[in-house]
Amino acid sequence: MTDAVQLARSVAATGGIRTVVLVEGVSDQVAIETLAGRRGRDLAGEGVAIVPMGGAMSIARFLDEFGPAGLDLQLAGLCDVGEERFFRHAVEHAGLADAVDRERMEALGFFVCVADLEDELIRSLGAGRVEEVITEQGDLAALRTFQQQPAQRGRTREQQFRRFMGVRSGRKAHYSQSLVEGLDLRSAPRPLDLLLARL
Repeated sequence: MTDAVQLARSVAATGGIRTVVLVEGVSDQVAIETLAGRRGRDLAGEGVAIVPMGGAMSIARFLDEFGPAGLDLQLAGLCDVGEERFFRHAVEHAGLADAVDRERMEALGFFVCVADLEDELIRSLGAGRVEEVITEQGDLAALRTFQQQPAQRGRTREQQFRRFMGVRSGRKAHYSQSLVEGLDLRSAPRPLDLLLARL
């Protein structure tokens, strides 16, 4: 039995699930749930399950299990721009639409982060606020050491922040929550905003 089948059966067994949001990883799940919570929403209580797939290349399996050929639940999703092609092909393969482009993807409930979720959050907060969040998390000294590495010296602050958040296991998910908690809710990243409006 594949992981997708096991997950589908687990979701089905919980009951009350009407919508499945397919995301690449745990950091995406954390960001969506944190933003929803800040807006006073309880996604689980609304029958929404956020499902991290462990990478965008698994999307076809998950659409087969949760989509029209499987549990036939409402579907939505979030991916990075670099993995958009996997989502497009899988959506077409699952029979959700033909000739899928970015606009059609959004109409179906699948949204794309440019370049990725961390980049979206960093741009939404701005470099100064991101550094404040890093300081609040007690990581400023680690950031300064990281910024002094030869490979980082020619990069922008935003590029350094993005790389810093990805170099240690668990840091992406940690900062997904911290950055969303530090957001001005009027300036949430467009893909997250549209996704939540869809649910």
